[in-house]
Amino acid sequence: MEMNISIARKDEHLHFEAENDRGNRVSIDGGEHSKGMRPMELLLTSMASCSAFDAVLILEKQRQKIRDFRVKVSGVRPDEGAAKPFDSIHLIYTLEGDIDRHKAERAIKLSVEKYCSVSATFRPETTITYEVNLIN
Repeated sequence: MEMNISIARKDEHLHFEAENDRGNRVSIDGGEHSKGMRPMELLLTSMASCSAFDAVLILEKQRQKIRDFRVKVSGVRPDEGAAKPFDSIHLIYTLEGDIDRHKAERAIKLSVEKYCSVSATFRPETTITYEVNLIN
């Protein structure tokens, strides 16, 4: 499957806008003006949303009643180096509803370790950890 994204500079600084083939846009900013997310923030966003999509689909197939699903993600990068890939990423999933704990933990494990294409894209040295919080 081919994907296409166009990126255009929006001002004289490092503010860009990305657009996909469907016309959806994301603001990106690598400078001090904070007019959008930084590229590495977008990568964390992609990781969290990718695994969330997979986990929700798995839980829905298992007929779990999800009222709310949230993910917080944090990443640690080295202070030195030209390229600074993530050393570690930690995700905290908070699910609310009539959800079996074992099914939630299994769905999230599968999403992070097997189905999420974004997590599969990281280097093998990147440690990815997660935790699950259930609110009934």
